Amino acid sequence: MNNLPELLLRVRDRAEQERGVLAPYVSEQDIADAEQALGFSRLPPLLRLLYLQVANGGFGPDCTLLPLVGDGRTAVAEYGPLRNTRSEYWPRGVLPILDWGCGMYAAVDCLAPDAPVLLFEPNAGPDQWADARFLDSPSVAQWLISWLDGTGWWEEEVMMAEDGLQPTPWPDAARRLAASV
Repeated sequence: MNNLPELLLRVRDRAEQERGVLAPYVSEQDIADAEQALGFSRLPPLLRLLYLQVANGGFGPDCTLLPLVGDGRTAVAEYGPLRNTRSEYWPRGVLPILDWGCGMYAAVDCLAPDAPVLLFEPNAGPDQWADARFLDSPSVAQWLISWLDGTGWWEEEVMMAEDGLQPTPWPDAARRLAASV
């Protein structure tokens, strides 16, 4: 979708329908502080706009987006320990934005031009951490559209369908993990 204002409006409308009152937006200063703490030169444009114009998390697929900043669990707070405890475990620039539970995360590759959304699924017993990473969607926009249209893998009807979506391994996982050590 090339029309970001329309997409943001659809996201906000759906979020308000599902959640009612949304969390306050973040400020440009909050974004700048988050980027500095994360060590990224800039969050992907659509992700920035979601936090600046929709809400500081609390909306989106299933378990909802993590707040970017604030008290408690935030994307910034989750990223630090994932990167610092074992850097071969979590690639630099991959920001967790949603905790699916059971150790699974949706995360945005903030260093890739298209900002793909990745799925980290460590429960399948992978031999290598790279094998636990999948391409969920080629972009944040497409991921949001899947949520808005009810076509994401997390939707019960999609999971139960015989031809249900199967995760695609993230082709850059091994390279990015090796570069993060």
